[in-house]
Amino acid sequence: MSTINPNGKEIISVSTELAGKTLTLEVNRVGFRTTASVLVKYGDTVVLGTTQIGSRPVKLDYFPLSVDYEEKMYAAGKISGSRFIKREGRPSDEAILIGRIIDRPIRPLFPKGFRAEVQVVASVLSMDPSFRPDMVAMIAASSALSISGAPFDGPVAGLRVGRVNGEFKAFLSPEEREQSDLDLVVAGIESGVVMVEAGADQVDEEVVIDAIAWAHEAMQPAIALQKELAAKVAKEAMEYELVLPNEAIQTEVDEWTHEKLGTKLHRPYPERNEMVNELRWSFHEEMTTKHGDEYEALHDEYDEAFTMSLHKDVRRGIVESQTRPDGRKLDEIRPLSSEVGILPRTHGSSIFTRGVTQGMNIVTLAPLSYAQIVDTMEVSDGERRYMHHYNAPGYTVGEVRRLGSPGRREIGHGYLAERAVLPVLPTEEEFPYAIRSVTEIMSQNGSTSMAATCSSVLALMDAGVPIKAPVSGIAMGLMMDGETPYVLSDIADAEDFAGDMDFKVTGTAKGITAVQMDMKLHGLPVEVLAQAIRTSTPGRAHILEHMLTTLAAPKPTLSPYAPRIEKIKINPDKIGAVIGKGGEVINKITAETGAMIDIKEDGLITVAAADTKNIEKALDWIRSLTEEPEVGRIYEGKVVTIKDFGAFVNILPGIDGMVHISQLSDSRVENVTDVLSEGQIVKVKLTGIDERGRLSLSVKDAE
Repeated sequence: MSTINPNGKEIISVSTELAGKTLTLEVNRVGFRTTASVLVKYGDTVVLGTTQIGSRPVKLDYFPLSVDYEEKMYAAGKISGSRFIKREGRPSDEAILIGRIIDRPIRPLFPKGFRAEVQVVASVLSMDPSFRPDMVAMIAASSALSISGAPFDGPVAGLRVGRVNGEFKAFLSPEEREQSDLDLVVAGIESGVVMVEAGADQVDEEVVIDAIAWAHEAMQPAIALQKELAAKVAKEAMEYELVLPNEAIQTEVDEWTHEKLGTKLHRPYPERNEMVNELRWSFHEEMTTKHGDEYEALHDEYDEAFTMSLHKDVRRGIVESQTRPDGRKLDEIRPLSSEVGILPRTHGSSIFTRGVTQGMNIVTLAPLSYAQIVDTMEVSDGERRYMHHYNAPGYTVGEVRRLGSPGRREIGHGYLAERAVLPVLPTEEEFPYAIRSVTEIMSQNGSTSMAATCSSVLALMDAGVPIKAPVSGIAMGLMMDGETPYVLSDIADAEDFAGDMDFKVTGTAKGITAVQMDMKLHGLPVEVLAQAIRTSTPGRAHILEHMLTTLAAPKPTLSPYAPRIEKIKINPDKIGAVIGKGGEVINKITAETGAMIDIKEDGLITVAAADTKNIEKALDWIRSLTEEPEVGRIYEGKVVTIKDFGAFVNILPGIDGMVHISQLSDSRVENVTDVLSEGQIVKVKLTGIDERGRLSLSVKDAE
């Protein structure tokens, strides 16, 4: 096979072993006009990573980087299950979340002030069904960036790690993922970790710490392979200019703010925010007077320098005196308050307030048929029975914004809160409801995803959902002064903007249910992350204690406005009897009882109706169609056939048993017709079932 592509360029390929399989990076086979493209192969999974750098200069006050993950249904040999749309269009929530996972470790590895337009796309072309392709996509995206000539301080690699039988493992099979009590994504560079995201089934924090360390060590071959590829094919470093505050301007601003910041601004929120706004207006008024007409052109640069001066002041107070902008100690939690049952017609509702951050949560219950069908490249006919949606309009931060569909941030925050609660939800058999939880953020000042978590748990308990244990969440911050870390509990916006890492931890009194860590530094040692996780535990416990004073346990009854649902478990082989030919039977049950009936493949049937009498009527009907004969039970049956040796009695729909003549009476019976007649209703006891499934009945034992 030729190693020269149609354009005369050599096809270069490098390989290594990663977690038991061969990882291969290949360039110059496809994507001839991209800035850089890499074809990544791992098992039967193939992902194309591309980087395109804009050729035109941009004048923006932010870095226009876009990172996308493209699901292709053909990669899994699927056609979309939608009846109306077969072409890939709007990315699924799952694809958006994976795009965020790839974006978060990549973005901080560009220099501050870099403004070129950069687009990174990871497209899954072939998917090995034995493991998820998302971490292969992260390696593909990083590989393309590493050979693009962009000032990217990578490469990055990621692993999704689980724990099966006490052992950590990457690239788990679907069956292993079901067994695992941990689903951890770690992204890192050679020297440290840059992103962590996890869901866990109330796992001890030390297990999470050990898993992070294991993942960072295990991903090193993928990082080394990208460096090997870059050494062979990397383009020349691109020329660029960083958009940074003018040093003279920054010095002038720092001198102006020198006597005006510090302890003078140490006030609780929102009082501090108002003081900062007033100070900012005073600053611009004075600078306008000082610089005259030329200041209008420099306004934004001076404003950015003012913000930078504020950030430096926040860091200085924490490092020098361990005092935070609102006067709190490093481990101090803002004032807490919460309520439940605040909305009269909803099935469950709550408000959770921490400082100025406030989340209202509303829970809605519905039959299982209202679960969301998940139609993605990875999942076949999956369902989301629990859905958490998060909304945060502009007014929550005091801004005018156009209302629209949720963005990546809203989807990500909702997913984090959803993941935090999933491990404690009751099973479908225990609580046969679809559950939708919606967090309406009312006010923001840091850590709204944790407010969403806490408010959703309170609303679930208010709705009477029998969760296994209540979950609380806390957002932590980190500032590094050289090698010294300063960990902050319950961070607010000012500390988040000025800090080096923000991370969220959720869990029960027993253990962790979710983690999300994002670093602004170019990697942190596992030891620092371990300190941050351990420091979060007392704060999380404090918040949980407060929540339990509001509502100590799920309410014993549902809202009168929630649908009533009962369940019955039948033999899966009997499902056809309930449905009937062409749905004839189930349609008849629904029409005559007014109940909504959902049937699962495992034989779980749920019946929902506003009137419990209609539910019971439908259940009795289903029982009559599916009931299994039970030895020792007495039945009221109909004599269908009489023979010389006995009679056949119908005890259940389609199920007959035989009463031998000797079982008709304690005294001798000469003729069966002396005791029974066809069509007679008689009580019989099921005394046995032989190996061929034949039923033996007794009249005398029933009496």
